Amino acid sequence: MNRLVRMLLVAGSLVLLAACTSTGTLNILSSVLGGGNGMSDAEKAEAVVKSARTVAKSFEDITPEQEYYIGRAVGAVVLDRYRPYTNQEANHYLNVLGRILSLVSDRPETFGGYHFLILDSKEINAFATPSGLIFVSLGMLRCASSEDTVAAILAHEIGHIELKHGLKAIKTSRITTALTSAALTGVAVAGSKEMAELTTVFGDSITDIASTMINSGYSRSSEVQADKSAVRILQAAGYNPWALVEMLEAMEQRLQPGGPDFAKTHPKPELRIKEIEKKLAGIERNQPVHPQRQSRYRSALGEL
Repeated sequence: MNRLVRMLLVAGSLVLLAACTSTGTLNILSSVLGGGNGMSDAEKAEAVVKSARTVAKSFEDITPEQEYYIGRAVGAVVLDRYRPYTNQEANHYLNVLGRILSLVSDRPETFGGYHFLILDSKEINAFATPSGLIFVSLGMLRCASSEDTVAAILAHEIGHIELKHGLKAIKTSRITTALTSAALTGVAVAGSKEMAELTTVFGDSITDIASTMINSGYSRSSEVQADKSAVRILQAAGYNPWALVEMLEAMEQRLQPGGPDFAKTHPKPELRIKEIEKKLAGIERNQPVHPQRQSRYRSALGEL
């Protein structure tokens, strides 16, 4: 793990600690651990665990700032594995297009804003971290043939962020464990031991998300949900929603069974295509191509 990842884990832990140690919870814990008004040891223990679980439950509703730190840390893990593609024109194009799409999504704003980056990899893949960092590989972009198909890739990844699929990969049991340990100290500010444990939990949470994105992939239901969001986003932005099907068809032709990329982490394109086609029933597939869009696409990404 590189130095940047370690720094982000510590910073994120501090934010989470500040958010989790709410005044109400600390008052409860202080009362219990400071004597407990005649409570038995068993009752005290039960109260501490309940308090920790209450905080852990509230953690499921993660704040935008917390999500931002989590997303940055996950992004650092992605960039620890993949090199960025440094073509400024191509990355600028992706950011302009992506931010336009994000504005018509159900989540147009995040704490740190949406940012898009091309990965210098032949793998066919794309990743969306919590809070709005989206990575798209060269291999994925080479499957695209128009601005509409590039928009389809980005709209699908924005859908994952909109639906908070990355955050849902975190095992909430990690948070309960850390907060129970911190509560047992009976102090408002956790010491080095508790901070170390919280940092470990934060790091493990990042691993949960990164491992899901890169190694195992989201569930079929999550991918179908993101596709539905993508269709809605494409329509709202004036793009042909059938571009998502076109993109999946192109990927299906290029994917190698058993490969380390999209073929490993996503449901088969044909399964997703069937679901999307149901949603697009009645919408004309062969819509006119916009010359300006195609010109922009060829100028920015045509040489990839």
